[in-house]
Formats: sequence, structure tokens, C-alpha cells
Amino acid sequence: MDDDRVMSFDDWCKLNGFSRSTGQRLIASGNGPRFIQLSEKRKGVTVGENRRWQQSRVIETAA
Repeated sequence: MDDDRVMSFDDWCKLNGFSRSTGQRLIASGNGPRFIQLSEKRKGVTVGENRRWQQSRVIETAA
């Protein structure tokens, strides 16, 4: 996917495998990616920003 492509909030939640309420909690707590205000009621996130956010959440596990 093109890094500049904007996903809706619902698409972002589906892509990352969590519910809307979990997505809302992540955003409200400041633990989600940076979103773009698309209109008065809609927000979205770019594919590139989602990738950066996912990378920031990678954890090392002990083998």
C-alpha cells in the first residue's frame, strides 16, 4: 500500500485487529498513531503513520 493513502478509523481498527472501542481508547490515551481530521466527523490515518506506530510497538521476547 502507498504510504500516503489515508485509511478511515474503522479500516485502521480492522487492519490492526481490534474493536472500535479499543481503537478509541488508544487514541484518547495518546498511545495510537497520529490521525488526520478528514472532515468535521471523520478522521483517518496514513498507511505510513500506521507502519511507524506498529514498529514503535514491537517488543523483544526472551527465547
